[in-house]
Amino acid sequence: MSISVLLADDHAIVRDGLKLLLEARPGIKVAGEATNGRDAVKLAARLRPDIVIMDIAMPELNGIEAAKQIRDNCPSSRVIMLSMHSSTEHIYRSLKAGARGYLLKESAGVEVVNAVKTVFNGGRYLSEKISEKVIEDYLERYDDKEKANPIELLSPRELEILQLVVEGRSSADIADAIFLSPKTVETYRSRLMQKLNVTDLPGLVKFAIKHGLTPLE
Repeated sequence: MSISVLLADDHAIVRDGLKLLLEARPGIKVAGEATNGRDAVKLAARLRPDIVIMDIAMPELNGIEAAKQIRDNCPSSRVIMLSMHSSTEHIYRSLKAGARGYLLKESAGVEVVNAVKTVFNGGRYLSEKISEKVIEDYLERYDDKEKANPIELLSPRELEILQLVVEGRSSADIADAIFLSPKTVETYRSRLMQKLNVTDLPGLVKFAIKHGLTPLE
C-alpha cells in the first residue's frame, strides 16, 4: 500500500522537484497538488492523504492556519511543514498547529523521503539543523510567553481576514470568499487592528510579513 502525499506550495518548481524525489521511491505516491492554503484544505478533505507537505508561506491561507484546519477536519492526514524559516516563532507555531514535521527548504531535497516515512510511521521529523534540544527550549520559552505574542490575541477568523486584507482583497471579496457580510468583515478588520495597535494598511502588511502570515511576493 502506497503512502499518499499532498503537495501544497505556490511554486511549481518546488512541487515538481518534491514530486520527482518522492515518486522515485517505491511506496510513495503524490495524490494531489495545491497552490494555496485554502485549496490545500479542500483537497485534503477530499483526498484524505496520509501526508500533507505544506509550505508555511502560502497565498489565500497561510500554511500554519491551513495545517490547523487539516488537523481538525482530517485527523488521519499528518502535516509536514516546509519553510525557509528556522526562527523560534515559525517552528513553535507550526508544531502547535499540529504539524508532525518541519523541513527547512534548503535541505528538503535530501530529507523529504525520510520525513515522509518517519511521520507516516507515527514519529516526528525535524530538519537535522534543528536539534531536539533546541525545539524543547523553544516550546518551553514560548509557552511562558504565549500571552505576550500578538498572534495569540487574534482568533482564527481574524487571522484569516488579516491575511486576505494584506493580500489586497476588498471587504466585498473577502465576504464572498468566507461567507460573511461585508459589514461583518469590516467589524473583524477594525477589531483586529485595535488588538494589534495598528492604524493603517502598511502597518498590517508589515505585521503579516514579520509573522509569516503571508508571502513576501
